[in-house]
Amino acid sequence: MSRADLIKLTPRLRMVADTVRPGVAVADIGTDHAYIPVYLLQNGICPRAIAADLRKGPLANARAAVILFGLEDKISLRLSDGLDAVAAGEAQNIILAGMGGILITELLARTPWLRDSSVHLILQPMTHAEDVRRFLLANGFEILFENACFEGNRCYISICARYNGSLEMPVNAAYYYTGKLPDCDNDAAREFIARLGRRLIKKAAALEKAGSNREEVNRLKEIINGIQGGSL
Repeated sequence: MSRADLIKLTPRLRMVADTVRPGVAVADIGTDHAYIPVYLLQNGICPRAIAADLRKGPLANARAAVILFGLEDKISLRLSDGLDAVAAGEAQNIILAGMGGILITELLARTPWLRDSSVHLILQPMTHAEDVRRFLLANGFEILFENACFEGNRCYISICARYNGSLEMPVNAAYYYTGKLPDCDNDAAREFIARLGRRLIKKAAALEKAGSNREEVNRLKEIINGIQGGSL
């Protein structure tokens, strides 16, 4: 296979792929075209992969890509609602990317075998990342690291986590919104945090102007102060 035959990922998908631990199997949930599993196999990062999707259309797209790149013996295709068709021990890297944060928490909550320190979660919430972090910390998962990237004018983040049984909570409410992004020291992470801060400031101002929900206004101000203290 020539270099021209190797699949190329967008920045958002490449960030997810770069988070995967080498040498162990991966399950890409909501795989769509199976671009990430194909990339990981082509580059020798993972020995095998599961590409799963809830819908038949995207799974057909995934099958076409797997066949095109000759990876039928290494990538297993699954019609699956979340991780329902993936058994414990089949993969040690679990990707949940390109979906809302609330959906991610629901899929994690109903998959008890993820509570295993040998399993790494690679999560890319498109919305409500704060709910994902809150779920992880409340259910014994530790956030190992996070990352951010630009794709066009949009900032995307990724969260890598694993189970350790600890229920240690963050010291302030802002952590749920920024997590370990301040440790990234890259422009995309800084911009993501800055945009987040501006959105929360606008929301708090609107609530205050309306003279309603004082408790929520105070909560938002606490979060904003935490973000500003570290990043804005």
